[in-house]
Amino acid sequence: MEYLATIPHPPGNISLLNFSTSMSINNPLAFLKSSNVYEVNVRQYTEEGTLNAFKAHMPRLKDMGVEILWFMPLTPISVKGRKGTLGSNYACSHYTKISSEFGNEEDFRQLVEYAHTLEFKVIIDWVANHTGQDHIWTTTNPDYYIKNEQNQFYDRYGWDDVYDLDYTNPHLVEAMQASMKYWIDTFNIDGFRCDMAHLVPLSFWESARLKLDSKKALIWIAETQNVEYYNVFDSLYNWQLLHSFEDVAKGRTASAILEKNIKHQHSNPSKLPLNFITNHDENSHSGSEYERLDNFVPCAQIYCILNHGIPLIYSGQELPNKKSLAFFEKDTIEWNSTFMNFGFIKKLFELRKLIFNHTDAVIKSLDIENDNVLAYSVTYNNNTVIILLNTTNSNQWLNASNIPEKSYTDYFTQNIITIQNKRWYELKKNEYWILQ
Repeated sequence: MEYLATIPHPPGNISLLNFSTSMSINNPLAFLKSSNVYEVNVRQYTEEGTLNAFKAHMPRLKDMGVEILWFMPLTPISVKGRKGTLGSNYACSHYTKISSEFGNEEDFRQLVEYAHTLEFKVIIDWVANHTGQDHIWTTTNPDYYIKNEQNQFYDRYGWDDVYDLDYTNPHLVEAMQASMKYWIDTFNIDGFRCDMAHLVPLSFWESARLKLDSKKALIWIAETQNVEYYNVFDSLYNWQLLHSFEDVAKGRTASAILEKNIKHQHSNPSKLPLNFITNHDENSHSGSEYERLDNFVPCAQIYCILNHGIPLIYSGQELPNKKSLAFFEKDTIEWNSTFMNFGFIKKLFELRKLIFNHTDAVIKSLDIENDNVLAYSVTYNNNTVIILLNTTNSNQWLNASNIPEKSYTDYFTQNIITIQNKRWYELKKNEYWILQ
């Protein structure tokens, strides 16, 4: 089974919308194919929890190979209905202001300018489905919201700190898109990660992208698995992959991951899923990746990065951060000087860039007669990389009959490994080979 990891073409519906600007020579889709995203939790990143304090970490992230910085919502947080002491970043009280918790408008403007000098792209979290309970619109424009039978604001999905917006109201649509445009005009951001995008009509996103991409080609990432949203967005969440990883950690065989993932890519060969083992939701609500995946974490991380799609790294993974961060309270990441995963992630990003900068990259599963080992090859520009990942806490043997007979260099250890087709090879528990 194989699929071509080609540069995505404009999805079907977008051509009807005349996406001439976003499909220009600077099309971010071409850039995204070999890129990565780093999610910034400003509140928990430093003791200060500010944009200015985060800036000190940006050279380190640049050195690690990060290319896109995604900032969790920076807008002020509703006081009414607030959860915990500080509330949820996703309960906004004003779409065109910055929370004093993080700094001010000038702080963010300078941060984006600095990020651009370091060649980062900057995207912000956009929460379009709902607002906090004391958002300014609840007073100035109550017609922007849906109402229950008692003509009261409410949320359809049971979140008790927010109110849902009404996208049948054209004035709401116009106001929301104007708010998004503000961040492009004022701060020169490079795109949006759109929270729970499938709860907002696709037609809104279609018109928003058409309007906002007319100024500059933006990056659009959607928190959804609804493939229809690929008609607008560059990347959708790959929850299927994450849940498969968690199944493996609970004892299911790993080969099912490869089979499902490659089948998914066969059905969507020009799409870019967002691959991850953690993010703010998973970490705070389900536990750290080490609680959920245990010793499988390094192999799962390799699979996310050296694969079709866009890998996502969450704040602190380079340490690694092994604790679940509080969501509604101050709970600073416990930084230290070791950064044990820094070099690991950096080398994977470097290899990813080398491989997926090529439009002819082909990923192919390998039959090694062991369902506990993820085995696949990536061929690009007449080069082949063999990736073997032992997903278990026990030693595993694999049959090399379907691996090309060659002498390979292991990417991390620099050991020479000669593959002979009639031999069986042993991988130690949770061991990984990346053979060039």
